[in-house]
Amino acid sequence: MNLEIIKAEMKRVEDRSFVGRTVFTLENHNSPYEITFFSTRGTEWDYSLSFAGEPGSEEQFLEVDSLLENDDDAYNQLLDAALDTQEIPEEEV
Repeated sequence: MNLEIIKAEMKRVEDRSFVGRTVFTLENHNSPYEITFFSTRGTEWDYSLSFAGEPGSEEQFLEVDSLLENDDDAYNQLLDAALDTQEIPEEEV
């Protein structure tokens, strides 16, 4: 299944945890999706999946959720897209 990343971002918030998101589309799906990532240390990640805009097909949404649970490559592609946008503060270099 072809996955296209529309935009991504990752930020470090005041408590030093990480919050990021990636907006993407999947081939043959009518609506774009947004996955939001959260990690306290940047090693283990929680995520939340939602539609990026107007709600679409629940069946397709469940298909994407299953894909993320079972396909590490697809999940990592979305996480890496967000991580690649992160600016590392000078004090951490």
